[in-house]
Amino acid sequence: MSTPDEQVIVVDAANVIGSRPDGWWRDRPGAARRLLEKLVRLQQQLPESTTIAVILEGAARKALDTDLMDLGALRVILAPASGDDTITRTTADYLAVATPPAVTVVTADRGLRHRVEPLGATTTGPSWLLTQLDNL
Repeated sequence: MSTPDEQVIVVDAANVIGSRPDGWWRDRPGAARRLLEKLVRLQQQLPESTTIAVILEGAARKALDTDLMDLGALRVILAPASGDDTITRTTADYLAVATPPAVTVVTADRGLRHRVEPLGATTTGPSWLLTQLDNL
C-alpha cells in the first residue's frame, strides 16, 4: 500500500532522449545509458518516497548490457514491444493500489498523454526533466 505523499515519475526514455538533437540516433544504447546515469543521480537526491521508473524500448534496451552500471533505487523497465503500451501498463499498475501515489509521466507524446491521464496520472514534457538533470 502507498502513502499519500508517495510520488512516482514514469519516464518515456525514448521521448526524452529524442527531444534533444545531440546525435543520440548514432548510439541509442549509449544515449540511454547517459540518461540512466543522470537519473540515478537525480533519484539519489529525491526523497525516499519518490520512485523514478524508466521505460526503455528497442535498441535503447541494450543500455543495460553492461555490468558496470549501478542503478541504485532507479527502476528500469524493458518494454517487450511497444514502449507506450508498457508505460500505460506501468502507470495503471502504480495507480491500481488502494492509496495510489501521485504519478507523473514524462513525455511529449500526445497519444500517450491521452492514454495515461484518464488513469489518474499527470503528464509533463521532457524539458521539465531535462532541466532537473541539467541542474545536477
